[in-house]
Parts: sequence; C-alpha cells; structure tokens
Amino acid sequence: MPYRLRHLFVATLLYCVSSGADATAGTLGNLSLLDQTEGLPEDFREHFFDTPLTVRVERDGQLLGEAKIVLSQNNTVQLVEFTDTHDSRIPESECRHWADYLGTPRALGACESRCANDLMALHYSLETSVLSLVTGAAEHDETQVRHYELPEGGSRGLILRNQLNLYGDQNANRGGSYRLDAEGSIGLWTITGSYQADRGAGTDWRHSVQGLYAQREHKDHFVRMGYFQPNFLGVSRQPVTPNASVHTTVGVMAGSSDSLAIDSNSASMYPLYVTANRQGAVELYRNGALIYTQQLEPGLQLIDTRRLPGGIYEVEMRVLEDGQVTSSQNELVYKPTHWRNLEQRWRYSAFAGQQRTLLDSRSDPREGDLAVGAVLNYLAHPRAIVGLSAQQTGSERSVGSSLQWQAHDRASVYANAYRSNEYGSGIDMQGLLTYRNGSISLNHNRTWLDSDRRLRTTAGWTRASAVVVNHRLGDRTSFNARVSHNSGVIRGFGLDLAFNHRHTLFDSDAMWRASIFDRPMSVSNGNRRNRGIDLTLNIALGSNGRRYNGSIGSRTGVNGRRDLYGTVGLQQDLNNDYVRTIMANATGDRYGLGVSGGAQFQHRSFSGDTYLQRSSFDGMLSGGLNLQSSIAIGGGKVSAGNHAVTSGAHTGVILDVESDLPRVALRADEHRGGTTLLKPGRNFIPVSAYKSGSIQIDFDGRDAPAAAIHPSSVGFHLNKGGVAYHKVKVMQTVTVMGQLHGSDGKPLKGAQVRNHAGRSVSEADGFFTLEMSARQPTLEVEHPNVEGCSFELDNSKYRREGDTVMVGQLQCKTTAPRVVTINRNSAMEG
Repeated sequence: MPYRLRHLFVATLLYCVSSGADATAGTLGNLSLLDQTEGLPEDFREHFFDTPLTVRVERDGQLLGEAKIVLSQNNTVQLVEFTDTHDSRIPESECRHWADYLGTPRALGACESRCANDLMALHYSLETSVLSLVTGAAEHDETQVRHYELPEGGSRGLILRNQLNLYGDQNANRGGSYRLDAEGSIGLWTITGSYQADRGAGTDWRHSVQGLYAQREHKDHFVRMGYFQPNFLGVSRQPVTPNASVHTTVGVMAGSSDSLAIDSNSASMYPLYVTANRQGAVELYRNGALIYTQQLEPGLQLIDTRRLPGGIYEVEMRVLEDGQVTSSQNELVYKPTHWRNLEQRWRYSAFAGQQRTLLDSRSDPREGDLAVGAVLNYLAHPRAIVGLSAQQTGSERSVGSSLQWQAHDRASVYANAYRSNEYGSGIDMQGLLTYRNGSISLNHNRTWLDSDRRLRTTAGWTRASAVVVNHRLGDRTSFNARVSHNSGVIRGFGLDLAFNHRHTLFDSDAMWRASIFDRPMSVSNGNRRNRGIDLTLNIALGSNGRRYNGSIGSRTGVNGRRDLYGTVGLQQDLNNDYVRTIMANATGDRYGLGVSGGAQFQHRSFSGDTYLQRSSFDGMLSGGLNLQSSIAIGGGKVSAGNHAVTSGAHTGVILDVESDLPRVALRADEHRGGTTLLKPGRNFIPVSAYKSGSIQIDFDGRDAPAAAIHPSSVGFHLNKGGVAYHKVKVMQTVTVMGQLHGSDGKPLKGAQVRNHAGRSVSEADGFFTLEMSARQPTLEVEHPNVEGCSFELDNSKYRREGDTVMVGQLQCKTTAPRVVTINRNSAMEG
C-alpha cells in the first residue's frame, strides 16, 4: 500500500473504530497524548501520565477487554494487565498475544514500516478512554469466515477409554465384554482405533479390531484412510440397505463434513411471531426448560431466533404481561444443524477398499472381496432432502433412496426404499403430525431378520405397521394409544391403551397409570398372546437425597396366568468420595419374594456400578459389575480419569494444580460453557476440538480464600484427539499496602511492583496495593529511574489487619530523571 494511501486508510479506520471519537479523519491518526492533554489542569496531567488507568481496549472495533495501562509523555503505552475479557468475542489466545506484545512500551500512532503482528496503528482517546488497535485484518470482512482454522503445526495427544462389563448367575451363565476406544492426534491427522472382546450367555468369546484409521478435516470435507466400518459420515439422511452392516474394510473414504464449520447465529427458516397488548416479555420453553427470553412491545413482534440453538424442534412461547401469562402457543423452530448454506446443496460420502478383518476370532466368508459404496444427499427444497445410495461387497449389490420432507410446520414425512440382489426389496416409511395437545405418528417397514435360536425364529422377512397417538388432556393428564400389526417371522395384531395422571399425594408427586393391552405372543409368556390390565402407582417420598418409591400392578406371568405384584424401593445419595448412590428394592408376586440391591461409585480414576438380585421365580442369585475409566496422554504427562468426565471428550487439557492450600476447591470454565471441578493434583478438562479457546480458573463457591491463581487462564487450540498440558499454582496470599519513595523523599509514581502472585503500578502519590505470596514475601520495583530495588518483607515486623499487611513507606535508590526518546518505528516492531 503506498505511503500516503496507508496513512489515509489508518486515519479513516481510527475514526470508524474509536467509539464516540469526533476528531476528523485527517487529524485523528496524529493526535498525540500531549495534544489531547493540552489545556488540561496541571493536577490532572500529573494523574494522567505514568499512573495506572482503566480503559477499554478494542481491536478493529471489536472489544478485546477492560485493562490497566500506563501512558507516558513520550507518547507510548504499556499494558499492565487485562482485568476483564468475559464480554469479548475475540479468542482468549489473541487477548494473551496482545497482552504480551503491549507488555513493553509501544509508540502510539501509525506504524510506517515493518510492523509486527499485522499492527497498523495504535491510538488512545482521552475523551472515551479507549485504546484502539488497527490491524490489516480490518480490510477484510470477518463475517465471510465460515470455517475454524486448524491448529498451526497440529497437535499431539491420545485419549484411551476402557469399558468392562461382567455378569453371572448360579447356573453358570456368565458373560461380559471389554471395549477399548482410542483417539489420538498426530499433527493435523486424527487417529482412531477400537477393539472389543465379548461373550454372551451360552456363546464363546469373540474378539476383533473394529477400526484403526487416520482422518483429516479439510473445511467442508474429510478424508479417511485405514481399517474402518463404512458409516457414511457427513450426510443428513442415509438410505438404509440390508448389507450396510458391520463389514470392515481396508481402504479410503471421503465425504462432506461440518466439523470445521463455524456455528453462526443463523435465523429460523420460518419466523416466529407473538402479539402483546402491553409491554412485557416472551419466554421460550423447550421440553419444559426455559431457553430464551425477549422483551416485548405492544403489537405484533418478531422473535430473534438467531440466539436459539440449532436443530428442528418445538418450543412453547409464553407471553407475560404485568407478571401474568396472558397467552401460550407452540411453534416449530427450523434451523437444520447440517445444512446452513443453501448455496451448497450437495453432500456426499464414499468409500472404496477390500473387505478385511483384523485380529478377529471368527472368519469372514467375504474376506478379500471388493467393497465400494457411496451416499448422496441433495437439498431439493429448504424443507426436502433427497438421498441416494449404492453399495457393493463382492457379488452382493444394493441400492437405496430416501426422502425427508417437512410438509408443514407440524407435519413431516420420511421414506426409505432399497433393493438388494440377495435380500430383495424393502421399505421404511414414517410420518409425524403434531397438534396443540399431542401428536400422531405412522410407521411402516419391511425388514430382513436373521435367525435367533434363543427367540426360536428363523431367517426371513417381517412387516410391521403402527399408529401411535399421544394426547394431553391437561397439564397433569395424558392418553396414549398404539395399534400395530406384524406379519412374516413375527405375526399378530397389537393394542396398547394407557391413561396417565399426575397429582400431589402426601405433599409429594405421584403418578397413576392404567393400561390395557393385547400383544402378540412372546417367549416370556409361554408363546401365548399377552393380554391384560395394568394399574400402577409411583410416588416419590423423602428428602435430603433419599427417595422412596412403590408400585402395584397386574401383568401376565411366565405361564400365561395373571400375576399380581407389588414393589417398594429406596434410593439414597451419599456424600462420599467413593460411593455416590445406594439402592434397594423388594418385589412380591405369585411366585414369592424377590430382592435386589446396587450401588453407584465414582473415583478420580474410574467410575461404575454394581448390582445383586434374587429372583422371585426360582430364587436364583445373579449380579453384575460395570466399570469405566479413561487415560489421557499429552505434553509428556498421563492422566487417569473416570469415564463420567471423559466419555464424550475428543480433546482435552491435562492440568496440574500445585496449591499452598491442600483442600482448595477450584472450578475450570471452558469459555464455551463447560465446567469442571478441580482439586490439587492432576486433572483432566474436556475442551472443544478445532476451536481455539481458553479455560478460566477460579475458586469454586462464593467464599474465595486469600489466595492467587497463576495463571488464571490457559489457552488451547487442538486437533481432534489432541491433549495439551498446563500447570497452575495456587498461592496463599496477603494484601500488601504501602507507599514508594525515591532517594529524594518524593513519592515514586508509575513504578511497577511485582511479586510471584501478581503485579501492580504505584499511583501518583506512590501508594500501591498488591497481592503477595505468603510463602515468598518479596517485592521487586521497576522504574526508569530505579535500578535493582527489591524488598523482602517479614510479616511479623508490620501491622496486619486480617489478610492485609501495612508496610508503610518503602524507599528505593533513584537516579536523576532521564529523558527517554523512543523511536516510533522500532517501538512498533516485534
């Protein structure tokens, strides 16, 4: 950019991004601090330079945060610290970047050459107390950014998930399973693997590797290579075909992907309106939970759906006027999560390879056969998605098609049809109609069932049709009906009618349920039709983590006769580091008494549950155990955690907490909403993959101890499977209050006072306040006229009030004031 045009551009940008600035574009860029303070009283100027000021910091018109800065008469600025960045939409990593860059004095004004960090100019406005940064990015429209950038240089890490399930009874029916899932990151590639060994009752052990592949994201697409099960990621509606089962393939796969798509605040395709007679508010509820509120003015008003979550779902809109609900209506929010850009109507997923097994205890008759397949989606209309699929494994071929159609705000249809050269034709149709007080759904499908000797069924086709009605008779009463018909391997007509009523009994919630049913025969009732009436009462009593429940009813027994039963149960939550919940139940029926008990437990390294029960039918004892744990590896560190913390984590941060307070409770808040409780020692924090962000660390609860956390935030930017490592120190502190003086006895203003726990800047009268480590009570003073000034403070020598230590006057040896001239160009360079 030519020199003159560059200055004109900078001046114009500074005029636009400086809030409330009324200087002209021609003078703003050159308006120095001395120019802005000219004509001000001398006392004010004395408190303006070389003293900490609280200002607003903006980058290209966007808020970076609130900060403390120090301005000098040499027209330079130095940032002491950011005091608040919660309202900023700029990533925390960039805020830290600017904090480091501005941590040394930088010249205000336009940068003429070799400007680091793409910085073009710095400006401070005395009128608005705004420090403005202008960068080359201001020339670009950031609203056009549609994808997250992958982390520069990629990331490293590995997350292992272990799951063990065991069960058995007195008849030597034993079984269980073990599954290991691994997800790691090498550079920009995500490595995924899974292994499973299992044994069912009456079967032999089987083990196999179910996946071992590498995958990389490329904006709207992904590519995969290795050993995998084709699952056709990236398509909205996959047509179902009979041979699209758990075949494993060695090959390559590619398709559409939303992993890097930025979740923009898109509006619902169909707007929502409400009408209010008076000023008030509207509340939006989803599944009974409040998700959004908006102020209303009298008349017809549009709801701002950009702030609502993505997806297709129903909301209840309640209008409140003068604190009273004056109207309520149900509406549909239509924000498809997989298709925000209507200019990209095609989505695809395809694979090619050879069918193979890896470490499989069973042989595959199709081993070595060619395996290829593809799925296409087309957005024919904002309400209609068409799908096509084709797949071949050896000589077996199949094709399928699907249609997803939102015919109306309250009516939707999904249809899927396929044909296979080995299994013939099949169809699956679903329809849903919602109305004010309920819904009606219709389902029909024709599917192939394999033989099952335990259920005494043979291989063949089965057809199933059903109509389901759910109707609310009021806030507390509902009616459900289901009519079904099956033909093929399973035959028969079925009817289920149920009436539900909820009310208060003994000051507790109670639920009555009365039902009548006539269902096809099954093994559990002697291969006879299952007819009967059921009356059940569930009531919750108790407090302080204790819950009682009871029920009575009628059901069809094993021999086909009517079976009356009653059940009572107890569940108690425990405030224990290991056992979280215990429960016990007793059931009486025509066969005798059955009892059961169980517990849920959780440790920092694992979690799970166990149970033991005695059957009322034959007195047989049986029990089971479920265990889950996870291991995260990253930054040369290993962290073992319970499955409850890492079960949904694809990326994370290992955080070591060193604390002067052994029982301190901390909270880690991921800036996108996740919260993890921390304790001294090693912790694992799940974070978002691909998106750069930060973790804010603070004390848990309202009563924070006299301590400082350093650092109070850590940044991350990781590929899927990546694990980062950080260390945090919690230092017990005292607040030091004092006054700095120079050799001449005059107050020393603008001096930076540092300690392991924090830093501060002395005021114009030399006074300062600082958090100081209780274990290392030392202070260091930095000032242009001071060399080597430090103090070691013994708390016993000074007056103390609670956690505050009054140190009085501290004197530093000062030299004669120096006139410092800073070259503007060199100050703006890296």
